[in-house]
Amino acid sequence: MFFRDLSDLEKAIEGILEVEGDDVKVTNAAELRGSLVDRLALNAAANDEPLVKARCQWLIRRAARAVGIEPASIHDLYIAVGRGEAKGGYTVPAINLRTLTYETARVIFREALRINAGSFIFEIAKSEMGYTMQRPAEYASQILAAAIRELWKGPVFIQADHAQINASNYKADPAKEKAGLKTLIREAMAAGFYNIDIDSSTLVDLSLPTLEEQQRENARVCADMTAFIRELEPRGVTVSVGGEIGEVGQKNSTPEEFHAFMKEYKEALSAYGSDLIGISKISIQTGTSHGGTVLPDGSIAEVAIDFDAMKAISEIARKEYGLGGAVQHGASTLPEEAFSKFVEATAIEVHLATAFQNLVYDCGAMPEDLKKRIYAWLDENCAGERKEGQTDEQFYYKTRKKGLGPFKREILTMPRENLERIIADFEKKFALIFEKLNIAGNLPETKNAVKIVRVPWDAVREEGKLEIGMNEQGE
Repeated sequence: MFFRDLSDLEKAIEGILEVEGDDVKVTNAAELRGSLVDRLALNAAANDEPLVKARCQWLIRRAARAVGIEPASIHDLYIAVGRGEAKGGYTVPAINLRTLTYETARVIFREALRINAGSFIFEIAKSEMGYTMQRPAEYASQILAAAIRELWKGPVFIQADHAQINASNYKADPAKEKAGLKTLIREAMAAGFYNIDIDSSTLVDLSLPTLEEQQRENARVCADMTAFIRELEPRGVTVSVGGEIGEVGQKNSTPEEFHAFMKEYKEALSAYGSDLIGISKISIQTGTSHGGTVLPDGSIAEVAIDFDAMKAISEIARKEYGLGGAVQHGASTLPEEAFSKFVEATAIEVHLATAFQNLVYDCGAMPEDLKKRIYAWLDENCAGERKEGQTDEQFYYKTRKKGLGPFKREILTMPRENLERIIADFEKKFALIFEKLNIAGNLPETKNAVKIVRVPWDAVREEGKLEIGMNEQGE
């Protein structure tokens, strides 16, 4: 299961993968797509030896290229939709995989192949990278390994969700906070994340007298990060950059706020050059919260979503600014009937996370002993997060995402029969979501709009690491 050392790994790939300098040649595709890629993915996520883990990630990325699989940017599809050059009529699911990343991605690729869908995104937020212990290179390796395993033949969209500015840190030292976020962006792009959602909405100040003043710092930081991404992006790739005007869980967004943001953003971006390409979408707040609002019995409170605001801002984004549309965060715990309404409201993208984590914990397939040990770990390590009057159900629901990293190896190696039960539930869940979001049949449109670029391996170099906190906002 786990490679003992590098020599053990090299022996396992003999006759299947042949390393040629900085590339890999596949000499036995059938063996690669069988047990070897399963084993490479597991070791790329959970091998205790850092060199072996990194080597497995390296082999997966290069093996993916060798069989025609490349990370891509969804920018051109969104702009084509915004300009009416693509039919659209669907909402793109952006899926945060906090655990069982490889197995869940396999389910997603299988379902996409079944319905001939091409527009779906795998993403992970800055905060999630911390508490799930999935750095960008590891996360990308799991997605690409799944694409290899399922014989995927299309673009693979990997996204850095909530590349977020911490408001307190920014107030104390703006330059340092922005430098830290740029380090994360560089690391993500080096791993093949060609879709970056900038979240500087934490800097919106509703106490200021005008909408332009309220959005100004948000817009300026978003423009600064956009310019940095454009400077860094590989030749031939236009990274899809998202902006955000309303912090999720806070005040609902309005068309007027969007206009104010765009005015300030375009003005700030022009300072970097008149021809610089800007954002492709805008995230807004319409009434949801990350993970939903948990009631004392552990159930999720119903949410009233402002679909009218979503539709109004999406239409403005397309008609007046040529963007793909508006983006909805924190939607995975909504009732099933809500998903088709995002299509009706012309949302370009919807972010989904917590429901898949909940399924792993609550479907009854996770070994009970493992779940008890995770909850005991939460009691000890997250006790400071328990609020006065909070029930156990509320406490565990809000904190259990933080047990996924420390227990990652045990979750990934749970008995196969348990895992198969989880996979079966995932298959039903994704079939339903993809149907409701109307992405069936859009693989040809996606391929027509999106350019696949073979990026030189040294085009984006990883420089430094960012220490990621556990308590920052994320899906």
